[in-house]
Amino acid sequence: MSLQRFIIEIGTGADLHGGDVTKAAQRAIKDAVSHSCLCGLFDITGIQNPNEMVIEVKIACPFPEKLNQEEVLKAVPFGSTRLEVVLGGMTVRGLDLPELGEGDTIVVAVAALTVYVNTKADC
Repeated sequence: MSLQRFIIEIGTGADLHGGDVTKAAQRAIKDAVSHSCLCGLFDITGIQNPNEMVIEVKIACPFPEKLNQEEVLKAVPFGSTRLEVVLGGMTVRGLDLPELGEGDTIVVAVAALTVYVNTKADC
């Protein structure tokens, strides 16, 4: 058996009120997942359970040290996960509305999800 890469999907997410990079990263993951239907992956590899997939998650966000990694990975709906966090994304001044969050910073995160599946080496 050999771990083979099958798809890479990119997503973006933002927290418009409060500068919460964890929330922005979760939204970026959900955006990436919403762009993919992996039916062909099941047909080609013969996997029966989506939890057989290994999903490598790379998040680029401002203030990576503020990211709650455990919470971010909860946004991945299945599979075993690995996470890498790097400095990136964007911040921009928004509107300070205390009812919606703390501060006036909008943060944008980018997620890259790479899906791997164990297959026979000759696939």
